[in-house]
Amino acid sequence: MKKLRLGVVLGGALLLAGCGINDVPTKGEAASAAWAEVQNQYQRRADLVPNLVETVRGYAKHEEGTLTQVMEARAKATSVTLNADDVTDPQKVAAFEQAQAELSRGLGRLLAVAENYPDLKANQNFLALQSQLEGTENRIAVARRDYIQAVQTYNLEFRKIPDKWVTSVFHGEAEPMTPFQANQEAQTAPKVSFQ
Repeated sequence: MKKLRLGVVLGGALLLAGCGINDVPTKGEAASAAWAEVQNQYQRRADLVPNLVETVRGYAKHEEGTLTQVMEARAKATSVTLNADDVTDPQKVAAFEQAQAELSRGLGRLLAVAENYPDLKANQNFLALQSQLEGTENRIAVARRDYIQAVQTYNLEFRKIPDKWVTSVFHGEAEPMTPFQANQEAQTAPKVSFQ
């Protein structure tokens, strides 16, 4: 009788271990880690902005309005935070992405201003910062792609059978995460003029 009970307990444990009971927490942690990497790359970009602004400021003193806008956008982007628990709230994710998009627009204006100053474009500090910024933008894109994939894998636990049954029974408090979505402005190709 004792061996039968032990066999039932061990068999039940093996059955539960093989049915994906730990998939939701495992995939949730992977998605949270991917989100942390997105934030890490946004922080890297925010850290580069003051150096870039100061380099441009030395050459473009009458462009103070643009420089101020970039620093304000940076301040807003770093003040809107989103932790792993917030990624289930579409409004918080949208607010975070909007703040980051404003910083991206400001950086675009700053780099456009730099085009008007040949000495600045040739400055080694500016070139190094610009290169770092380009690399960081690529890292952001990769981090967002990884986050999108992790969220997709996690969110499937709420849609596929029998995974959704296991999730509802053992992880009833868990919610799907909000995937990254580009803002509306990113849906329109920029207009290029060579005049």
